[in-house]
Amino acid sequence: MAGGGIKPGIVHGETDEMGYNIIKDPVHVHDFQATVLNQMGLNHEKLIFKHLGRRYRLTDVSGKVVNGIIA
Repeated sequence: MAGGGIKPGIVHGETDEMGYNIIKDPVHVHDFQATVLNQMGLNHEKLIFKHLGRRYRLTDVSGKVVNGIIA
């Protein structure tokens, strides 16, 4: 990620030497989407749509903003 209020030139998280297992600071796709929406000025917890009578959130129930990469 670059621009949009993200710290330039940083590495967030760490994997093992094979690049397969996460060792430090895992980020799920829901967390990534919540962070992008936050930087766009949207609250990801309030973006809800209705489908077949059920209300769904875009970031499901687990999205959290990754504050460690925000400038």
